[in-house]
Amino acid sequence: MAHPGMIRTIVGIIGNIISLGLFLSPIPTFMKIIKQKSVADFKPDPYVATLLNCAVWVFYGMPFVHPDSTLVWTINGAGFIIETVYTTIFILYSPGSKRKRIFIILAIEAAFFAVVVLVNMLAFHTTKTRTLVVGIICIVFNILMYASPLTVMKMVIKTKSVKYMPFYLSLANFLNGIVWLIYSLLKFDINILIPNGLGALSGLVQLILYATFYKTTRWEDDDDDIKSRSEVQLSNV
Repeated sequence: MAHPGMIRTIVGIIGNIISLGLFLSPIPTFMKIIKQKSVADFKPDPYVATLLNCAVWVFYGMPFVHPDSTLVWTINGAGFIIETVYTTIFILYSPGSKRKRIFIILAIEAAFFAVVVLVNMLAFHTTKTRTLVVGIICIVFNILMYASPLTVMKMVIKTKSVKYMPFYLSLANFLNGIVWLIYSLLKFDINILIPNGLGALSGLVQLILYATFYKTTRWEDDDDDIKSRSEVQLSNV
């Protein structure tokens, strides 16, 4: 019979693979942004939220905060690098007003993260206390990571179009939440259980919306470019 610790490690590795898939799933979206040299109606919210989320989880996984958490800090370290690239692309191809908003959010996130690190390292001196405090923060920001697509989901419902809600990102969110939920149950960890349970639910809702509005999505249309839309209509004739 397999040792529970070994099973948990295997599930954690699977979770790392799926999480990496989650981090890489928006690549088609960013290839489109680079090709068009515009972010169009794509939202930076999920990527900016994930950037802070990864930073906090990397700190949580450090041995002086939560020992024996290699699978936590490695995947989130990779995620931090990937999300930095995505955010940079958003900054490069966003109009001035949207670019300014991204910079403001990043500055607030950097200041917040610095405060979290300093307070925990200077005020708390045991890994148990640091795990508790940073764990609560991780729960909050992991929930924000999964909740950030709410702005996109609202657009989907309003426009009855899934054009700007990448399917693979939604699928990866759902699978990622399910696997890490199982991981947290094998050796109960409330800090992983709560946000990933909600994450699985968020991903499921996104998939339901995708199935509901896929047929009503007019993929060839671009409401911001009438000429382009006319050319598509003519080519279809």
